[in-house]
Amino acid sequence: MILHENPAVVKRCQDIAAEWLKKTGLELKPSKTRITHTLSVPEGTPGFDFLGFHIRQYPVGKTKSGKDCRGRWHGFKTHIQPSKIAIQRHVDKLRKIIDSHKHAEQEELIDALNPVSIGWTHYDAHVVSAKVFQGLGNILHRMLCAWAVYRHPNKTKHWHTRKYWRVDEGRGWIFQPPNGAPQLYRHEHTPIRRHVQGQGSRSPYDGDWVYWSSRVGRHPDVSPRVARLLKRQQGRCRACELFFTDGDVMEVDHMIPHIRGGTEASHNLQLLHRHCHAAKTAREIGVHGMDDNHHGAEEPDERKRSRPVLEPSRDGDIPA
Repeated sequence: MILHENPAVVKRCQDIAAEWLKKTGLELKPSKTRITHTLSVPEGTPGFDFLGFHIRQYPVGKTKSGKDCRGRWHGFKTHIQPSKIAIQRHVDKLRKIIDSHKHAEQEELIDALNPVSIGWTHYDAHVVSAKVFQGLGNILHRMLCAWAVYRHPNKTKHWHTRKYWRVDEGRGWIFQPPNGAPQLYRHEHTPIRRHVQGQGSRSPYDGDWVYWSSRVGRHPDVSPRVARLLKRQQGRCRACELFFTDGDVMEVDHMIPHIRGGTEASHNLQLLHRHCHAAKTAREIGVHGMDDNHHGAEEPDERKRSRPVLEPSRDGDIPA
């Protein structure tokens, strides 16, 4: 991809790239080579497809336009969304999976569909994809309805729904077996998370592992578990909601403690400041009592009837 404001420069770069590729026995594919503008073109449609995305700009007013570094209005808004070719390719893959599982159990079909849906939506979750995800969810629902009709052609629509769909509170109808097995992952369940530009003074080599762990979920100077928790919590403490800073003492906390049946699963872990963790532990001990293995401080003869300490007599003298 070659970007420049002057079309003549782009055309010259295209010729140079073609000459360089010719020496290696390669050439530019005409169907994938195009010189265009992202905002307006004399003929055809502006914008272009790149790596499964369609990039285009639309003219907008001042209320929706951004500004450049000098405070001048751009006059346009950039939209990056999944390309029509990528969407159709994904739909064809889902249809192929469903066709190959016409006689399989529902659990096997869900296990085959979920990795494809999760991977595709997470790749496009940082661009304008909400309406695309909603449309793909509807398409997949219709394909699954056709799958159910193929398996039971003499049954009614309500019978198919009772057998293959469950009602999940707040999430509508979910394609799931009746025995509580894993449910189908719908495209629209993937949240849209905008890409946040890195701060200008930041560098992966500046030693600020808190910032980079919160951003990318990994850092060579921190354990993978802590880095994942920092990214999931977006760099904030779950108790006080304040950002972690370099030098803060952080501790991994179990939302449900071990003494109450808590596990080491990721959904049961959270990252807290040390003082927030201590306060949470104190509240839990106060509500649920001490652990059986807790060794509290106690006077050695506190619960004995006879004590070695001699008490004074009535006249104030200590007996011999």
